[in-house]
Amino acid sequence: MLPWSCPVKRRSRSGLYFSLIIACIIIISMICGCGSFHEGLMLKSNLQEAEDFFSRGSYSSSLNKYEQILKEYPETGDRVLFKMGVIYACPENEQRDYQKSLECFQKIINDYPESGYSQDSKLIIPLIKAAMSTDKKFTTQQAQIEALDKETKSKGNEILALKKKVESLEQRILSIQNGPADKILVLKKERLMMLMSNGRVLRAYKIALGGNPKGPKEKEGDNKTPEGAYIIDARNRDSGYHLSLRISYPNEQDKRRAKQMGVSPGGNIMIHGIKNGFSWIGEFHTGFDWTKGCIAVTNEEIEEIASLAPNGTPVEIRP
Repeated sequence: MLPWSCPVKRRSRSGLYFSLIIACIIIISMICGCGSFHEGLMLKSNLQEAEDFFSRGSYSSSLNKYEQILKEYPETGDRVLFKMGVIYACPENEQRDYQKSLECFQKIINDYPESGYSQDSKLIIPLIKAAMSTDKKFTTQQAQIEALDKETKSKGNEILALKKKVESLEQRILSIQNGPADKILVLKKERLMMLMSNGRVLRAYKIALGGNPKGPKEKEGDNKTPEGAYIIDARNRDSGYHLSLRISYPNEQDKRRAKQMGVSPGGNIMIHGIKNGFSWIGEFHTGFDWTKGCIAVTNEEIEEIASLAPNGTPVEIRP
């Protein structure tokens, strides 16, 4: 299920007297006209019905309802198209259609450039394209695997699966036994971050960097990820990106360089998860560099990193 804001939870209006409700309805009707009031109620009812379909996993019914709303209430176009785009790309939707999802988000950008949904659509489109590419590769690989499976004995497959599970468990146990990490090493070019302990790799993660990743961060707003020696100096569990660990940028060298350039070095560089509401993107987020200079991992990974890297942990970021 996608972790977005649908369906909308409605707040209780307990405490309002029946007579007050009737009075409000009469006043609204006099000001707005009975027709528009009724139309507003119908729109809310239709939206709720579409959201209920989605919550129950009835994706086709939800899409059909949103298409009906779009025809009857064109003023809701940006909102409805956004929800349709998300449903088309939903991993749990067996009939998902990435192309239709892209068309919905692109239409928002073209037809509703001032809408808040337009900015979110610009963020999602590259991720959808990355998912399409990955899906295509996965389909090809899956066909190859199925062909090999026909030539492989059932027991052999079971042993291989068990071996992978054991290796994964052994790696996790080793991480816990050797933790906490005594260093975080980031290799920007390889898009790789490693938790280290006594010179050994505890865990390794694929990462996304700032949108302008080449070279060290020089000034505020350059969308570059820093390079140098830092520490984890704070953490925020109320982050807009699930959870974040703050890196002690700028260091003294960064400050001197910025002063020589006559600019502000910037700050608030984090290791963080995925933007709240978009955790369903998962590992696809590494398909391109999308942060403003931070280092991004999945929500599950930032939870693990936070548990193994206490405040004060050194962070080395290499080109």
